[in-house]
Amino acid sequence: MLLGQSIFQSVLTRLKEEEKDDEEASPEGPDFRIRGLGAGFLTPDGRPAASEADAGSYLDYLYEWSASEPDAQTDTSPEAVKVEKPPEKPVMPAHLMRLTEEEIAEDLAISPKDSEASLNEKRRQFAKLNHPDRIEPEFRDNATVRMKTANLLIDRAISSLYWR
Repeated sequence: MLLGQSIFQSVLTRLKEEEKDDEEASPEGPDFRIRGLGAGFLTPDGRPAASEADAGSYLDYLYEWSASEPDAQTDTSPEAVKVEKPPEKPVMPAHLMRLTEEEIAEDLAISPKDSEASLNEKRRQFAKLNHPDRIEPEFRDNATVRMKTANLLIDRAISSLYWR
């Protein structure tokens, strides 16, 4: 601190002194340069800051790229045109057809000896195969039913652990 000034006041005083020094040092007029950037985007006369050599290299590369030979796929003769088959419909996995509570319980293999940690691990493993976000859009309804039922069964099993 300078003679009873706080740190903030001393910093403000120093900045004002530096500002005065800068104004005295540049008699030509205001400088519109942004302080802190190494190189400007434009030179003082308005040209881009990149040197002619830099721009030339870029343009040379661009010319080589555009002058390259066209791909063989641009041939439009009837022999060269390939007919693409429409994509085949995805086939529903067999496990997504098992929608009853008994079938899902069988898939989960919940036993009375399971702990909460093992039940949560079974939930994660079941979700890896059945979560609607991982299934084709056509089969998401079945996956949603399976996940809801599995969550219900696992939640019941976890709650029964605490009510024994």
